[in-house]
Amino acid sequence: MPISGTPSRADLVGHLVRTRIAGDVATPRENNLSHYRKLANGDRHYWLGLELGDRWTDEQDVLAVMAERCGVNDDPQHRHGQDTIDAELTVDALERMAARLRKAAAGRQRVLFATGHPGGLLDVHRATAGALRAAGCEIMVIPEGLQADGGYVWQFADVAVLERGATLWHTHSPEPMAAILDGLEREGRPLPDLVVADHGWAGCAGQRGIDSVGYADCNDPALFIGEAEGTVQVTVPLDDHVTSPRHYDPMTAYLLAQADLNEAA
Repeated sequence: MPISGTPSRADLVGHLVRTRIAGDVATPRENNLSHYRKLANGDRHYWLGLELGDRWTDEQDVLAVMAERCGVNDDPQHRHGQDTIDAELTVDALERMAARLRKAAAGRQRVLFATGHPGGLLDVHRATAGALRAAGCEIMVIPEGLQADGGYVWQFADVAVLERGATLWHTHSPEPMAAILDGLEREGRPLPDLVVADHGWAGCAGQRGIDSVGYADCNDPALFIGEAEGTVQVTVPLDDHVTSPRHYDPMTAYLLAQADLNEAA
């Protein structure tokens, strides 16, 4: 049964495992290892807008970070089948993200939201943006007419997305965020104090020196590496597209409660 209201930590951990947001997730082990290998081999598609140089050329180093920060199986001989996200690590990261949101609210900061996973995380970002606006933050409006990767960068429900052919697009690319930040500079507008995002949207912002927090799946190691190196402030491990976006609602409620934003929302 769905959880109503704000769950306790223990209830949220159980919910994340039941809905496979964490625990035994749908992403198979072989897909995870393939992405870790491609990142280590220098494939920039898997760097998510970060500049990793030659610091992560060993696939086993990437696996070690993912075991520590995401909770995947740390055995390099486990090559196929089930992999995992540690729900306790998910909630730990939500609490770290909440601390940064609390700081944003206290300072009435400028915050930009964006997602490359509109089918899963759009409403998580929308609800968080609404709570921060109610707390006095400026939710930034992006420049008009931006294009990237053969599509348009729009803002929908306070969240920047990539649109192609009247469809909100799943993208790992950093180019849409680069288009936003470059557009703000062209217009002489200030950059955000905080970006809340995922995929290349979060990586690009962090690489440009903007405080960036976000969500990442166990097959997207770059943002976890970014947090390990200090380029990204917080990366929350989760399956970023489960069977129903409503499954994320208890997680969002917990995040906002930890950030003291429930009353604002």
